[in-house]
Amino acid sequence: MFTGMNSNQAKARAAILKALAHPTRVLMLDALSRGDRCVNDLRSLAAVSQPTITHHLEKLKKAGLVTERRAGKRVIHHLACPCILEALECTLGVLQSAEKRQKSAI
Repeated sequence: MFTGMNSNQAKARAAILKALAHPTRVLMLDALSRGDRCVNDLRSLAAVSQPTITHHLEKLKKAGLVTERRAGKRVIHHLACPCILEALECTLGVLQSAEKRQKSAI
């Protein structure tokens, strides 16, 4: 049964969604869904610099979506909450539904 949410819960959820609001971060989560990665691995996903990837990782970590651990000199990043992939999968359903409505309107 849905009991609603309060303002603080809504703000917390919006912060997580805001962390997803960049294509590079979505690509990073997709890559992390297939295994842990270091910054150099993630850098190959998009034509961006290492500092830019680090910036995106910080946003994902702050939202609680990614964690990190040290392995010698390397920092390995891990998908902290794999259930977020269900939300990303849901976006595909939204896109397909919108496309279907658009085609039927023609």
